[in-house]
Amino acid sequence: MNRHFFSLSLIVLFCLLSACATEARVEVVTAGSSSECVVLLHGLNRSWRAMRPMAEALQAAGFTTANVDYPSQGGSIEDIAPLAVGEGLTKCRETGATQIHFVTHSIGGILLRYQNKYADIPDLGRVVMLGPPNQGSEIIDKTRDWPGFEMLSGDAGAQLGTDADSMPSKLGPVDFELGVIAGTGTINVFTSAMLPNPDDGKVSVASTRIGGMDDFLVVGNSHRYITRSRVVFRNTESFLRNGKFLAEDKISMTDQ
Repeated sequence: MNRHFFSLSLIVLFCLLSACATEARVEVVTAGSSSECVVLLHGLNRSWRAMRPMAEALQAAGFTTANVDYPSQGGSIEDIAPLAVGEGLTKCRETGATQIHFVTHSIGGILLRYQNKYADIPDLGRVVMLGPPNQGSEIIDKTRDWPGFEMLSGDAGAQLGTDADSMPSKLGPVDFELGVIAGTGTINVFTSAMLPNPDDGKVSVASTRIGGMDDFLVVGNSHRYITRSRVVFRNTESFLRNGKFLAEDKISMTDQ
């Protein structure tokens, strides 16, 4: 009983500090007179801090960035997407940007797909998705009925299964320039056992693919740390600039 109470207390504390907030905040850093702005969307149960290394790499490359801190447990994807995507777009537009790119991690990519499908983004530029569950995740299928699942995943996380009624399955192919980066460096043997190999510990490589994408790269990073990889940084910049990943990095899956 005490152990369960302690675990519940930690979850409640986490919610109070970050994921269960009810509004989005955005850290904007302007890069000179750049007309290009990049919106960054973190993953489930994470915060803007997870995307800060990527934001700093993009700032160094000359991009203005809008790093969104949104409540990933604040409701369904239908509730969260307009908030997270909308706040990012608003802040970028306030800088005078005429082209707005996105870099997303995990569920962040699904939020963008949903919002663009139902509220077209006219100034949307290029998009890089890191470890996106574009076909859903088998982990959700297998843990949906476990005690405490809803508290840990939230309503939005529960929508990320692989069945025909899941949100990823309903959204269809993308209609914007997209580069997908998948990881294989899992650090969680338990969750990896629930996924088809290869995988990043949360999403299989196969599940990250989506119809309409323009380029695809596999790196040797885990789901959690794919947002901190130098290989990922330079390939994200390459895709945002040129619409393609670096050929030399497609040869190797090892982070250098």
